[in-house]
Amino acid sequence: MGRLFSDRVRAETRSRGETLLRRFGAQFVIDAAAWIVAIYCAAVLRYDFDLEFMAYVTLAFVAAGAVACQLLIGLAFSLYRGRHTYGSFEELRSLLFVACLVALALGLPIAIIGNELWLPRSVMFIALPLALVLMSGARYVKRLYVEHRMKPGDSAQPTLIFGAGYMGRSLVQWMLTDRDSPYLPIALLDDNPVNAKRLIRGVPVLGGLRDLPDVADRTGARVVIVAIARVDAALLRTITDIAEPAGVQVKVLPTLNDVVDGRSKLSDVRDIAIEDLIGRQPVETDVAAIASYLTGRRVLVTGAGGSIGSELCRQISKYAPGELIMLDRDETGLQNAQIAISGHGLLDTSDVVLADIRDADALRQIFHRRRPEVVFHAAALKHLPMLEQYPDEAWKTNVIGTLNVLDAASDVNVSTFVNISTDKAANPTSVLGHSKRIAEKLTAGTALNAQGRYLSVRFGNVIGSRGSMLPTFQSLIDAGGPLTVTHPDVTRYFMTIPEACQLVVQAGGIGEPGEVLILDMGEPVRILDIAERMIAFSGKDIEIRFTGLRQGEKLHEDLIGSAESDARPKHPKISHTRIAPLSVGQLDHDLWLRRVREGATDTMGLALGSPQEQRQ
Repeated sequence: MGRLFSDRVRAETRSRGETLLRRFGAQFVIDAAAWIVAIYCAAVLRYDFDLEFMAYVTLAFVAAGAVACQLLIGLAFSLYRGRHTYGSFEELRSLLFVACLVALALGLPIAIIGNELWLPRSVMFIALPLALVLMSGARYVKRLYVEHRMKPGDSAQPTLIFGAGYMGRSLVQWMLTDRDSPYLPIALLDDNPVNAKRLIRGVPVLGGLRDLPDVADRTGARVVIVAIARVDAALLRTITDIAEPAGVQVKVLPTLNDVVDGRSKLSDVRDIAIEDLIGRQPVETDVAAIASYLTGRRVLVTGAGGSIGSELCRQISKYAPGELIMLDRDETGLQNAQIAISGHGLLDTSDVVLADIRDADALRQIFHRRRPEVVFHAAALKHLPMLEQYPDEAWKTNVIGTLNVLDAASDVNVSTFVNISTDKAANPTSVLGHSKRIAEKLTAGTALNAQGRYLSVRFGNVIGSRGSMLPTFQSLIDAGGPLTVTHPDVTRYFMTIPEACQLVVQAGGIGEPGEVLILDMGEPVRILDIAERMIAFSGKDIEIRFTGLRQGEKLHEDLIGSAESDARPKHPKISHTRIAPLSVGQLDHDLWLRRVREGATDTMGLALGSPQEQRQ
């Protein structure tokens, strides 16, 4: 087996060597011919085309010296070793450097003794620009030939590209040099007047976004690709509204994060999705700069099998924790998380822990055995109408379960504890909101006595999370409808799963004990608009039926409570607020449930130790 492998390696090495020899051997021959022609032309120019003064033998020796120097210096600076892309600016820069060294290596001696050899002193310095023109010209012609051969065939769709910046230029280059590309760029659109009437690799900029219908009609394009690195949802909605009446399909590029993480390539053009239209411009956060508290530490994530928990584990794994412990009661969710992070779902390793946060004894044993240093608490029940029917389940998981995790964490002196909350905890009106509000208060109460930093992070609806609105709407559309919306004016805040997890990781780095961190989520989105766009995407005739707001549901959500502050000391888009802490001795299930049913705005909202709460 070893011999077969070594033979294969040698064969592949030999094949690569032969390919490089053919390619760069031919390239050197062209460069050598360029020097020979340039040196003889330089002598002819120097003697004003009077050929009787030409020292042909001496010129032959000079030309041979130039060829030898070009080979030696070119190899020394990797001009013929395949380091540079053929015909690129990097290769041209290297070629210029090598040619100048060749000219100096021969030109200086000739300048000193040239007269004795009947050779013009200036011959090499006249030959240098001539040789560079010939060598670079040959490369340019070869590049044009290669690109012409690689141009997409007749089956490629005529395509418009919106955005003539870096990504637009890169996209044009990829399309024109990929014979299998399904898209052929025929025009670009850009609203920046600086780019008006530009030519990018022969593809013209023919106007701005408002010119899309006219340009599509003139060119026959039926596809427009949005080539903007961080395009926001508002712009995508505008592009879609302009393109759809013109019969032009809108496509987008993968995000740069997906490209960097290896989950997508720049060439992975995809159809626009409803998530693109309701998202927001992601908040710029330098997570890597403040995530050092994870490196080398034992990190435990509860609810690791859920949408938020599994993505959180994936992001944490990038910061090289000493150990990542994924805890959940859902074994299938744990398996999916393990596949995403470790590349296998064997479930026989110590990184996955099957446990329920309602089981205080089991949690205590796990924490004492594994000794986590950082804890992210993502486990929770989150479906508002379900918890309205079964409020005791919300109490057992979101309140008592959180208390169990907090107690286990404080017992082993966890240094950082991040409780993941929801916008429904601000001015709560539902069982879900009230239960998560108590979880925030318990976290703040633990922060008073614990050695580490205990804090919460709060955000709105997460696009694409398990059981969230978009998958539900899609299921209703697939079933033929009707699509149910509670109220025509209901709005919600939205963010993506990766961004939510970035906020959670960042919170652990910048939050202070007892704080609640809240992301500025921009403008809320009307749910009816989402429903109408999803139906339009489906191409089906689906009825929208209004069902009325459910028990405990708000028409518009809040991110910051009416009595909470909006200080932003660390980041302009992240608010820091504080809530009244709560201790375990103040928990009263019956009182909590009664006040929820009475519609109290804050079921246990008084400060720790206040006379009224002591009487309760």
